[in-house]
Amino acid sequence: MRFWLILCLCLITAVAHGEEEPVLAPVKPINELAALPALIPALRIEDSLFFCGEEVPLHNQEVRERLEKELLLTLWDRAQVILWIKRSGRYMPVIEKTLREEGLPDDLKYLPVIESALLAHIGSSKGATGFWQFIKGTGRQFGLTINRDKDDRRNIFSSTKAASIYLKELYEMFGSWSLAGAAYNYGEDRLRKAMEAQEVNDYYLLHLPLETQRYLFRIIAAKMVLSDPGRYGFHVQEDDLYPPVEFDKVTVTNSIQTPLQLVAKSAFTYYKRIRDLNPELRSQFLSKGEHTLAIPKGSSDEFQARYTQLVTEWEEENRIRIYTVKKGDNLSLIADRFDVSLDSLMRWNNVNSRGIIYPGRELIVYQ
Repeated sequence: MRFWLILCLCLITAVAHGEEEPVLAPVKPINELAALPALIPALRIEDSLFFCGEEVPLHNQEVRERLEKELLLTLWDRAQVILWIKRSGRYMPVIEKTLREEGLPDDLKYLPVIESALLAHIGSSKGATGFWQFIKGTGRQFGLTINRDKDDRRNIFSSTKAASIYLKELYEMFGSWSLAGAAYNYGEDRLRKAMEAQEVNDYYLLHLPLETQRYLFRIIAAKMVLSDPGRYGFHVQEDDLYPPVEFDKVTVTNSIQTPLQLVAKSAFTYYKRIRDLNPELRSQFLSKGEHTLAIPKGSSDEFQARYTQLVTEWEEENRIRIYTVKKGDNLSLIADRFDVSLDSLMRWNNVNSRGIIYPGRELIVYQ
C-alpha cells in the first residue's frame, strides 16, 4: 500500500511539471524501513543506569522524562549519530588512553561528543573552540597555547590532557561527577552560587539554566547510543569507522618565519595534509622558534636534511625585513610604504582585515 502511494505521488508530480515520462526516485525497500527500531521501546530502560559510576535516579519521574527527551532528540538526528560513531574510531583511542592515564572514568569520553561532535575546528558564539570547547582563558589556565599562530584547543592530544586536568579539579571541588559535568558547562563559581542559594547539592534537583539542565542528559544519551548502537538501529562494522590517524613526529627550529609549505615538500605531501595533521596551526607560516609537527607516517626518514635544504634555498630567494609598527600606522599604509599588496602583508603576518596592530608589534615584509 505504501509503495503504491509513493508511486502515485511521483506520477502526480511528474505530470504537474509537464514531464512526458515520470522519473521515479529510488524507493527504500519496506523491509529496510521496518528494520529501524521503534522509538517507544528504545526509551524503555529496564536496568539501572550509571554515569561515571554514579546512578542516574530514574525513579524520579522528572529525571526520566528529561533523559527520554534527550534520547529521542539524539535518535531523531540519525545522520549526526552515524558521524559520531564513525569519528569515534579516529579519536576515541586517544581520549580513552588519556582518561585512563589520568585515572578518570571512561564515561567522560562522551563529553567531547556532545561538545563538538568530535570536530577540531568547531566554535561557539561564546568563543569556545575545539574538541572540548575551551574558552581562551580556561584553555590557557590548563596549559594550552592559544595565540595568532597556534591554538591547542584544536589538538586532540593537548586538549584532552587539559580537559582531564580540569575535570579532575572539578570533581575534587564538588565530590560528584554529575556536578563536575555541570560545572564544566556552567562554570564552577556560578554552579557553587546556585547550590548555595538553593541549598541543594544534587545535580538532578538543581534549577539551572536550560543548557546546563540538559547537559548531563545529552552526555548520558550519547553514552547509551554509542555504547550499544545496534540496539538503536545503528549496525556498524569495524571497517565502517574512520581509522585512527597515523603519523610521524618531527621537530623543526626556525630562525625566521618560514612557509609551512616547506614542511609539506620535505614530507613528500601536500599543504592541506599538513594542516589536517596539525589542526592547531592557524597560519600558512611557522613562526620563529621550535615546532613539533605531525607528518605522514613513513616520511620522517631524511626529513630534517630535506627541510634544512629547502629553508636555505627559500631564505636566499626571499629577503626579509622586520618592521616595527609605529603610532598612527595601519596595514594599508605599511603595505604602500613597502610596495607590497595588502593581502600579502596580512597573509605573511596572519592578520585579517579586522585585525588591529599595536605600536611595537613586529611585522614581516618580504622584499
